Amino acid sequence: MSEHWTGDAGSILPADASGALLVGRVQTPAGPSVVALRDGILHDLSAAFPTMTALTELADPAAAVTAAEGPAIGAFAEVWANTPIGTRDDARAWLLSPIDLQVVKASGVTFPVSMLERIIEEKARGEAESADGIRATILEALGGDVRDLVPGSPEAARLKQVLIAAGLWSQYLEVGIGPDAEIFTKAPVLATVGAGSEVGVLAESKWNNPEPEVVLVVASNGEIVGATLGNDVNLRDIEGRSALLLGRAKDNNASASVGPLIRLFDDHFGLDDLRAESVTLAVDGEDGFRMEAESHMAQISRDPADLVRQANGDHHAYPDGFVLYLGTMFAPTDDRDEAGHGFTHHIGDVVRISSPHLGALVNRVQHSEALAPWDFGIGALMTNLAQRGLLGRTSA
Repeated sequence: MSEHWTGDAGSILPADASGALLVGRVQTPAGPSVVALRDGILHDLSAAFPTMTALTELADPAAAVTAAEGPAIGAFAEVWANTPIGTRDDARAWLLSPIDLQVVKASGVTFPVSMLERIIEEKARGEAESADGIRATILEALGGDVRDLVPGSPEAARLKQVLIAAGLWSQYLEVGIGPDAEIFTKAPVLATVGAGSEVGVLAESKWNNPEPEVVLVVASNGEIVGATLGNDVNLRDIEGRSALLLGRAKDNNASASVGPLIRLFDDHFGLDDLRAESVTLAVDGEDGFRMEAESHMAQISRDPADLVRQANGDHHAYPDGFVLYLGTMFAPTDDRDEAGHGFTHHIGDVVRISSPHLGALVNRVQHSEALAPWDFGIGALMTNLAQRGLLGRTSA
């Protein structure tokens, strides 16, 4: 590992950062500020866009950022060096989660591999040692590869009937291959943490893992305006006991990370490029453990645009926009501690989620109960912006 657990600034930005339209949020001594990265320097655009929502709700966010001017906060490398928890100087600028007033939504069971693991969690009732035997039984019953199965198709409906007859139907298969996607609220507004922060798992959880995902940034009119990376931290034992425990398994202190920056869609990068993106995961433990995996967006079973339509429309509006985790195909089955128990986090694990065009989201694992409580909510943000004279100030 590098001198700092997060890695250097060059490893955090996209490979084509010089040609990418990157925006984010930085905590300054005055308060949180929307920033844009230009030639390695972060510029404070909060006078034009007091919140990230104010920017992403504009008709053309990419053009607005390109036209906006603001003072330099400092080099990204300097801000990043001050960001990692444990070395942070609060008197200097550090990187925040790049979203603020957007509702945090997530879609689940969008990759066949993770769908199968959700079924295993359910059948195992949260007991990790039962997973291997159940996995073999389910794969045999499926009788082949389901990666090309289109959710809601006649073929999917026929498979459903076969599995019901075999006593293997699951609520996870319903959302994995049925017509309706699983869309849930992952975290409260302003509760996400950014790159360089710690992510939380409940102390009671003994079977958990990171979930590396692409995260879409969506305006209130349903337009996808950009993308970033996310970790939809998963407590397999708790959700496996009952799907009705999804809230307890998914929404805890620092259980959702987003970052490092938002890449706005422009002429150089758009949704089609994102559909071809690959996401890499690396977990490094203080015990010398290392795990690596890679996901390919091309293998997603539901198109990102379809997931957005299922989240937003006549049935549900988000006046400040929303972000949408697109789901993961990562489902670790290799044993870490005991044979047959699979992977679970250790406190101190460093989780690195990266992709060529979105950069790297790096976080360290800690118990949610041991982290500083979340205390900067919507009221605190509005008070801060009012004190700085920024409320009501947006670009046309």
